[in-house]
Amino acid sequence: MYSAPDSHPIDLSTFHSEINLPYTLTPGPAAGTFLAEVKNHRIVASRFASGRVVAPAQDFSSIDGEELEAFVEAPQTGTLTAFTRVDGQVIGFIQLDGCDNAFPHRILARFDELSIGQRVTAEWDDSVEQSVLAIKGFALTPDARAGTVQALDATEEPLGVIPYAMKLEFEHAYGPYYGRLFDEIRENGRIMGVRQPGQDTALLPPREIDDISHARTGTWKTCADTGTIRACSIINMEVYGVTRKVPYVYAEIVLDGASTKMIHVIEIDDLETAKNTIKPGTRVQAVWAQGERKGRVSDIERFEVIDA
Repeated sequence: MYSAPDSHPIDLSTFHSEINLPYTLTPGPAAGTFLAEVKNHRIVASRFASGRVVAPAQDFSSIDGEELEAFVEAPQTGTLTAFTRVDGQVIGFIQLDGCDNAFPHRILARFDELSIGQRVTAEWDDSVEQSVLAIKGFALTPDARAGTVQALDATEEPLGVIPYAMKLEFEHAYGPYYGRLFDEIRENGRIMGVRQPGQDTALLPPREIDDISHARTGTWKTCADTGTIRACSIINMEVYGVTRKVPYVYAEIVLDGASTKMIHVIEIDDLETAKNTIKPGTRVQAVWAQGERKGRVSDIERFEVIDA
């Protein structure tokens, strides 16, 4: 019999994880033109029929929804109208000469050097294209002469699609229940759950409170690495971002000794055989990954069909 989870410390170490979300961005005609022109060291703005000039270029006026009349080139000089410090960088609002809005960007100066009304000039980073960061930032230039908005006879073709990726890094705390589960997988190659109140079947993954009775769970129990399929799907279509090669089976498996389902995969050689042999009620066994275990569900490489 294993000790109850609350006898273990809860200050377990965390593990670093990240979520990567690749996607494509459609900037639209105005922003696409602005981004296409930064390689030419041009700040493209929109001029509206009212006479307002807005940079970076926008398709519609944020004031009255008016459509842009023409693209123009904004000066690379302006006046600092506000600033703040974020993560060690200084971010400011710059009203470019001849423009009617504030352009947010980096300020290439120390925070204690700044004051409202200072003159600034854009500095460029030639290693960057198709991004507002092609403008490295705005540097203090006290003697900068006021620029004027210039007409543009022609512009680059607007960018249609831009590849982007969002990356979210975080520290995940296992807690005493998941911590024990993954420690046992790593150190002993066994899968452990906690008993349901008054029963000998185990909940996987282990948890403090039973889902049905809402009572505290009991002591630890080792579950077998064999089990029974309760539901499954044959995957025969590639999905972007999924690295496992098709075909394979995505299955919900109740391990022997457990009462809840574990989700994992079953590799298959061909679809027809899988259709006949893999179904609810099929018996399977875990195939453990070779080499050092990491304390993850992926330490079980896959499940394979066994005789009942």
